Amino acid sequence: MEDTKQRILELFSAKGYDAVSVGEIAKAVGIKAPSLYNHFPSKQAIFDAIVESTAAHYEKDTGWIDIHVQNVKQDCPTFSHIPDKVRQIFLYSLHDKQVSQFRRMMTLEQFRSPELAALFSERYVDRMISYHAGIFRSLIAGGEIRDEDPDTLAWMYVSPVITLLSVCDRQPEREHECLDQLKRHVSLFFRMV
Repeated sequence: MEDTKQRILELFSAKGYDAVSVGEIAKAVGIKAPSLYNHFPSKQAIFDAIVESTAAHYEKDTGWIDIHVQNVKQDCPTFSHIPDKVRQIFLYSLHDKQVSQFRRMMTLEQFRSPELAALFSERYVDRMISYHAGIFRSLIAGGEIRDEDPDTLAWMYVSPVITLLSVCDRQPEREHECLDQLKRHVSLFFRMV
C-alpha cells in the first residue's frame, strides 16, 4: 500500500493534485478507475491517506535526528547542537523522496486551493514557528539567550531556512551554496541573540 501511495504522490508532485484525474491515478497504480473506489471512496480520501502517510513517515524519520516538532521540551536539551540538527533536517527534507515530493505538491497546490493553502501554512510555516517559539521561550527562561519576543525570534530564524529550502527545490544545483548560507545563518542568529 505504501508503494501505491508513493506512486500517486509522484503523480501529484509532478502535475499537482487538481490536475490529476482519477483515471490517471488508477493507471499509475495499475488498476482500472472503478477498482480504485474499492480502496478509496474519493480522490480526496487518497490525498488524505497520503497526508497521513507522509506525516507518519516524517515523524518516524526525524526521531533519529532528535528533532521532535510535536514536543518542544524533548528537544530543548539537544538544541545546543542545532547547527548539525538544522543541516540534518534540511538535507532530509530535500532528499527524502516522500517528504520532498509532498512538499513540492503542496507548494503547487497552495495557489489552487484555499484548503490546501491552509494545510501548507499549517505544516510548513505555523508549526515550525510555534515549535521554534517554544524552543526560544525555554532558552530565554534558562538565560541562554536574550529576553526577546520568542514569536518574532522564531519568524526571524525560520524564514531564511524555508527560503533556502525553496531555492534548492527549484535549483538543486545550488544545494552546496544553500547549505553554506544555512550554516552562516544559524551561526549569526545565535551570536546575535
